[in-house]
This record gives sequence, C-alpha cells and structure tokens, in this order.
Amino acid sequence: MKETYDFIIVGAGSAGCVLANRLSENPQHSILLIETGGSDKSIFIQMPTALSIPMNTEKYAWQYHTVEEPYLDNRVMHCPRGKVLGGSSSINGMVYVRGHARDFDEWAQHGAENWDYSHCLPYFKKADDWAYGADEYRSQGGPLGVNNGNQMKNPLYKAFIEAGQQAGYDFTDDYNGKQQEGFGAMHMTVKNGLRWSTANAYLRPAMKRPNLTVITKAQVNKVVLEKTEQGPKAVGVEYRHKNTVLQVKANKEVILSAGSIGSPHILQLSGIGDVEVLTKAGVEVQHELPGVGKNLQDHLEFYFQFKCKQPITLNSKLGLWSKFLIGSRWFFTKTGLGATNHFESCGFIRSKAGVEWPDLQYHFLPAAMRYDGQAAFDGHGFQVHIGHNKPKSRGHVHIKSADPQQHPDILFNYLQHEDDIEGFRDCVKRTREIIGQAAFDDYRDGEIQPGEHIQTDNEIDQFVRANVESAYHPSCSCRMGEDDMAVVNSNTQVHGVQGLRVVDSSIFPTIPNGNLNAPTIMTAERAADLIKKHHDPAYSLLPASKAVVGMDHQWQERQRSGVAQREVALLNSKTDS
Repeated sequence: MKETYDFIIVGAGSAGCVLANRLSENPQHSILLIETGGSDKSIFIQMPTALSIPMNTEKYAWQYHTVEEPYLDNRVMHCPRGKVLGGSSSINGMVYVRGHARDFDEWAQHGAENWDYSHCLPYFKKADDWAYGADEYRSQGGPLGVNNGNQMKNPLYKAFIEAGQQAGYDFTDDYNGKQQEGFGAMHMTVKNGLRWSTANAYLRPAMKRPNLTVITKAQVNKVVLEKTEQGPKAVGVEYRHKNTVLQVKANKEVILSAGSIGSPHILQLSGIGDVEVLTKAGVEVQHELPGVGKNLQDHLEFYFQFKCKQPITLNSKLGLWSKFLIGSRWFFTKTGLGATNHFESCGFIRSKAGVEWPDLQYHFLPAAMRYDGQAAFDGHGFQVHIGHNKPKSRGHVHIKSADPQQHPDILFNYLQHEDDIEGFRDCVKRTREIIGQAAFDDYRDGEIQPGEHIQTDNEIDQFVRANVESAYHPSCSCRMGEDDMAVVNSNTQVHGVQGLRVVDSSIFPTIPNGNLNAPTIMTAERAADLIKKHHDPAYSLLPASKAVVGMDHQWQERQRSGVAQREVALLNSKTDS
C-alpha cells in the first residue's frame, strides 16, 4: 500500500461506496477507502428476507446504544450502524424512499444552498435503476437497482392500499415520483433477488480500477491536521490495522463518510468540535466548531398488530423447516419469499389539517412478529409499522474520552417536543381508522397491539413511551449550513478546516420524510460532483430539474384543483373526533 493518496475516504458505507466509485472514475486520481468492518459476502446480508440478522450481529454492525432516554421512561435504545462493506446499506431493511420534495426545499431554507429538490432530483435519477421504466422523475441504467419485490402477491398488501383509499386518502402509483402522498406499492433496493447495497451497486465495479485501494478491518482514530496561516489543514488520517497504528497522507482531501454517529465522533477525536465537550473528554482542541455532534435526529416507529381470520400470513413461514425451504429456494434461484423484505405496500399521509406535507409513514407487513423476527403470538396476524417522520426533538453525539475504542454518548431526546408526542397520538388514531375500513373486513380479527383498551391520550402516550423503537435513521449531527452551529458548508467542506469534508447522512440539516438510504446515496452522488468541480472548474454539475414545477409542491396545485380542500375537511373531521 502507498503512503500517500489524492483522496482518503473514511467509511465504506452508503455514502463512501458512492464516493469511491465516482471519484475513481478519473484515472488520474488515487483513492483510498478505509472500512472498519470486513466483507459483506454473507448469505445473511445478501438474502433480503434475512434482514434482521446482520443488524443484530456484532461482526456486521456497530452495536451502539443510547444513554437513558429521559422522555421514553429512561429506556436505553439500540442504535446499530453498519460495520461492513456497504455500511448500513448492508444491514438495513432495503426500503427505498427518497423523501418529499419539500424536505429538500427545507434544507435550502436552513442554509444548504442549492440542495433544494430541483437540484437533488437529478442526482436521485443518476443513481436510479428503476425496474418499471423511466420518466421525468425516475431513471433506468443507474447503479442502484430498485423494484417492488414479489409484486404484492399476498392479498393483504392490496387490502392495505384499498383501505387507505376507503379512509379518504389518495392512491399514488410512485411515491418516489410525482406524488409521495397516498397509499401504494413500496420500493426496495433489491436486484436479481439480492440485496442491492452500495457495495454491490457501486463498490464492486469500482474495485476493478487500479486507482482505488480498499482497506478493511481498519479503524480510523483521527484526522491528522497541520497548522497553516489559513488555519488547520487535513493532511491524512491515523488508523489502526492489525494492532498497528499507521498514518496515511492525502494530497487533496480527507472525506469522512462514517455516518451520523461515526463522523462526529472522528471529528471530535481529531480535536474538532465544541470546546467544552472536547475538554471534558481530555481531547486537545484543534479547531472550535460547536455544532459537531449537535442537532441529532432520528425516526421512531411502533407497530400495530392484528389477528387475521384467514391462514394467509407469513406467520406460517416462521418455523425452522419453512425458513430452510425459503432459504434453499433463494440460494439456488434467487426467487421466492427469500428475495423480498416483505414490506411491499406503504402509505404517506398528513397527520392533521394544516400540515404542509406528509408527516406519517406506513410500512405494511403480512405477518405479526417481533423486532427479532419471531412470531408475536400463535396463529395468523398482520402488522403495520407507523411513525411520525418530522420530529422536532434534538439530541447529540458527544465524545467521552480520547480512546477511539470507546463509544460516544448518544442521546436523541426522543419525544422531548410536545409536537412529537401529538404526532404519535395521531399515528394511533389514523391507523385505527384505516384498518377499520371494509377492505379488511374479511381479514381483521381483533387488535393485538396496542390493544383496544388503549384509548385516551394518556393511555396512548404511555403505550408509545414503552413500546416505540428507533427506525434506525440517525442523521443531522454534522449539519450543512452557514450559521455558527453548521459543521459543513453547502459544498460539504468542514467550516474552517482545509482539505476536509463530511459526506453522509450526518450533514442533513433536517431529517427527510422517509427512510434515509436513498437521500444518503443522492447526497454522495451530488457531493462527488462538487468535489470533482472543486478540483476541475471545467467540470459541470447536473443542471437543476424542471420536472419539479408543480411537484408535491403540488400542495398549491392540489388546492386549486379542490382536492386539498376535501382532504382538509376530512382531516378536520378526523382531528375533531
């Protein structure tokens, strides 16, 4: 291995693999990609239905936990992050959600210049290999395979979509396209029956290039900084590999893509961050940047469970023999129940009148099971995962010591804000209305969880505090912007430090309305172009999209058409009930 590279990328995850591919497209650039974990060549990673295994396996995931969460009855919450090639895209649920157009306009409003939806959409499309055809919002031929699993063969999937419409909500034929709001088929990053992580989509093709070097099982301790007249400059990284501490230099840039826990932690280990936090941890301050580790956000969710009258659910497939048959079929043919994450229908709705864009998200599952993949009860059932997706509660990632092996303090302050509490009350009320529709009359056979005895706001609040779980979407801890608490600027460069960037979900100013893998990949695609342009002014960024006109931004358009007025009236009646 060489002692110097042009670019050093820390973390071979959802963003790092994208950057490694795009930056190595120029044969004149030498790239080093450093990953703490190892290979992703495991049946439990590659088989979509085995998704609960890698997330809970120390070999493949950082098993982070929060400190006691004060607004969740002091519960300690699990916060796994990918520690393997592909990062969290190798351990996640493979759900592909871009977010709402207004999420990215909100980024721009928070100071992330040119990160509005019109500038982001071209990079969503650049990544996209949508199985069902291209249009002004979707593309084919990109690295990231996206489809709809087994095409909703179980009738419960379609019953959920029909029930949403019966409850007065829209149908959407592509929530990642023109209209997010409504009920429809859910999309997943699966291709040819395999989990299509960024390792499969981006890294493997790039590893054939001689200018890309990948080191695994190497943990970065810190960014190496030099003092210059213009301020600190990143000149390399220090890392541990095979029990030896080594340094490698960067001619051009160091890029942190270690995620919303790892990236702020490495910055703090490097002496970049809030003076009080660094001093308390015994780390010498190299550059004061108070926003590092602040603004931490996440999605919470819980699941409604119902008994099913008909023996058509996946509960009959949870035994060892059934799992063996499913796994065998997948192993030899890459088809069947092993080739899907089983979340094949979904919904995005607004919780109440006056909410500008959808803030509640549904994942429907034709089984009733626990988070560990075991059956919730004997018999047949189905469940729907529901979460309030625009939280106002904010937390932090704080270094505890100068020892890179010691995990940082993680505190999300879940449900700190009253609006978040109200959002989960709405989750309960809206869901009961939807599952109570005629489309489920032939299937619904009583509520298991929360249970019909949970009715008042106080009872709902108690249930939520005791049962809500992370949706595993930590983000925003090194946010992009130009104010005093921003960590990176709109070009993803760390404020006040030369030659250092952060590119991952930590730089989101606010959390989008949906799962985070798609916007993380988009962010890395756009950041790669920004890096290329920085080093070659003649390089052209993708032009802003014109397809966004009237987009879901569509709120105004829908008001003019009269649709929104009917929805507001409907939601007002529901809010009053």
